[in-house]
Amino acid sequence: MTKLVVATGNPGKLREMQAYLVGLDWELMLKPDELDIEETGVTFAENAALKASQVAKALGEWSIADDSGLAVDALNGAPGLYSARYGTTDANRIDRLLRELGDPLRVTRRDRSDRSAQFVCAIALARPDGTIVLQAEGICPGEILMQPRGDGGFGYDPIFYVPEQGMTFSEMPPDLKHEVSHRGRAFQILLPELMQIRP
Repeated sequence: MTKLVVATGNPGKLREMQAYLVGLDWELMLKPDELDIEETGVTFAENAALKASQVAKALGEWSIADDSGLAVDALNGAPGLYSARYGTTDANRIDRLLRELGDPLRVTRRDRSDRSAQFVCAIALARPDGTIVLQAEGICPGEILMQPRGDGGFGYDPIFYVPEQGMTFSEMPPDLKHEVSHRGRAFQILLPELMQIRP
């Protein structure tokens, strides 16, 4: 098996990626904690490529990275790249987002009742020399609810409602979220190409 370093220190993200890559000839491992990559990109795709490339070069191993976040139309795409830094806890981030959507001075679009949003996930795969060989982006459209619903998931999941499923990410069974989420959609694009790579 070929080592594939997941450019994160988060074991939860490693487990999530393992679920998408099951059956492939890759042995996933976390990047070392001391290897810190500054996310200076201006898009999710740029940040994913930056993380994958720098980790691959630093360790001399294949690397995969993702960057994802929530973009709310009425807030001009915020929190976007700053989704994880929008507050200190999940509850804090949700409270801030709901507060800003209810604040007419913060809402940039004319239609203040517009609660449409999308989760975006960009994934990049880098060779051991840092060359990016694969990239994919998945988008899951939805709406922001007035208040949280459901007990599962994390982050903004309790307020992100997917109309085609009739439930929030938090209310979805894990296998359904795995399939319809932004990350799931990105991996659906990436996997056929990933299967063609012979490290």
